[in-house]
Amino acid sequence: MTEADLPFSQACENNKAPILEALKHILPISQADAPALKLLEVGSGTGQHCVHFAKHLPQVLWQPSEQAIYLDSLNLRISRCNNANLKQAIALDLSQTWPSSCCQQQAIFSANTLHIISQTLVERFIKDASHALAASGQFIVYGPFNYAGQFTSPSNQEFDAWLKQRDSLSGIRDIEWLIQLAESHALTLIDDISMPANNRLLHFQKKA
Repeated sequence: MTEADLPFSQACENNKAPILEALKHILPISQADAPALKLLEVGSGTGQHCVHFAKHLPQVLWQPSEQAIYLDSLNLRISRCNNANLKQAIALDLSQTWPSSCCQQQAIFSANTLHIISQTLVERFIKDASHALAASGQFIVYGPFNYAGQFTSPSNQEFDAWLKQRDSLSGIRDIEWLIQLAESHALTLIDDISMPANNRLLHFQKKA
């Protein structure tokens, strides 16, 4: 399989630079002799994000994850980038128990997942992410969200309709519900960052 044959997401290509800039402000810079910060990415998709972020965040030990069916092409892209701080992706299914290797993460990152999965899986994801995080760990999610039950743009409303046509259980989530859900699992919203194309980057922190 050549580079051109690997799965490709134009959306990932478009948003990787602004997400990286936000992550640089959120993820602490380790001292030269300190261990790398352990980060688990949930739903690594094509791998475009993890390859880009690991390259520019050398202080982070990046652990990608994805459903088993997508691991071969994902790990092929990871192997070709040859970044020492980027690990091979592991299988993680949000409907199943997380692997023991996911425990005691200092950060968890996920992009464009909460509107793809069902509300029940969002609830399970938040619960399991909190359990996997070490005390004071960072939980960072990127994607579109509604505010006070309203879409933030006509394009987001159209996107939500497309999602529901594809899967009636998916859809853009209300941020107020998500914040309340996170709080019930010891995750406090630290920042809500505006991103291009009517997206947001939500930064939560687990209570110490």
